[in-house]
Amino acid sequence: MRRDVELSILSAIVFACCSALIMSGYDLGVTLLYADLNHYGFYYLGFSFVVVLILQDAYFYFMHRLFHHPLLFNWLHFGHHRSGDPTPWTSFAFDPPEALLQALFFIGIVFIIPLHFIILVAALMTMTVWSVLTHIGFELFPSSLPYRWFGKWLIGSRHHSIHHRKYTVHYGLYFTFWDKLLGTQEPNYEKKFDRKKDEESRGF
Repeated sequence: MRRDVELSILSAIVFACCSALIMSGYDLGVTLLYADLNHYGFYYLGFSFVVVLILQDAYFYFMHRLFHHPLLFNWLHFGHHRSGDPTPWTSFAFDPPEALLQALFFIGIVFIIPLHFIILVAALMTMTVWSVLTHIGFELFPSSLPYRWFGKWLIGSRHHSIHHRKYTVHYGLYFTFWDKLLGTQEPNYEKKFDRKKDEESRGF
């Protein structure tokens, strides 16, 4: 846990520097960030938030799989996996190169699509809260959640804990879509909950 805290502090420094870079770009007028709520309308706020989460999830999935390549793992991702049983402190325990690559998503996205500052902050808060929840070490939500429709498509603590024990599966950040599509979903993950649902329906 102490090592996780140390890496988290280093990651915070990297993220802070990248945030300063984004703000400098905004001051220079070279980003697509905007502050006027009426500039694109209120409907665009919700739309852009969903788009950012979807794009970040895709970016994270493929970057995360790359981190697990034997030639890159020790250099980029080993620090995060020193905790076989993750805790909330593991959430942002990244080696500095990994922290930089993760932050590059937000540096890049402000040059690609128009984003209100509220949406940028909301996306960062969502990432932070989600990361803590998926590293909390126990399932916070009801046991019935994983086999409900939305539970099958959202990543929770149980889903991500499997990744920390078995490196070859579960690379997503928010959604299980890419894991399912590209065959990196642990094959028995949903079957366990389907059996549990069947047992509960029969009164066991």
